[in-house]
Amino acid sequence: MIIAIDFDGTIVEHRYPEIGREIPFATETLKKLIEEHHQLILWSVREGRLLDEAVEWCRQRGVEFYAVNKDFPEEDTEKNRHYSRKLKADLFIDDRNLGGLPDWGTIYRLIHERKSLAQLLEEEWEADRPAPRKKKKWWF
Repeated sequence: MIIAIDFDGTIVEHRYPEIGREIPFATETLKKLIEEHHQLILWSVREGRLLDEAVEWCRQRGVEFYAVNKDFPEEDTEKNRHYSRKLKADLFIDDRNLGGLPDWGTIYRLIHERKSLAQLLEEEWEADRPAPRKKKKWWF
């Protein structure tokens, strides 16, 4: 699966142009997804030196992206005048999603188990719901 991931507010807390603290379990989850052969693309508004800093921050934590702000590593955005920053990804992970960013454990389960957020929430709700009590007869 090709997965595009935002940086600020998704991997790290919002502190742009600085790099915020890591959001718990973000890099561990990303490394696990890479191990499972997903192609991760860093998809960030950052450019130039700020983008390089973000890529290096991830690299120091063991996260190597398939591509950065493009569909594939060999894509030459400098020569292509008709370059579109719209990616061809199967999934986007971004803190600006409708409903916000789930925790990274939930994100991993969504991808690994190939379930929707609604399915995971339903399973959790069912697991937390108390078992129905046996209905007593009125004469006991």
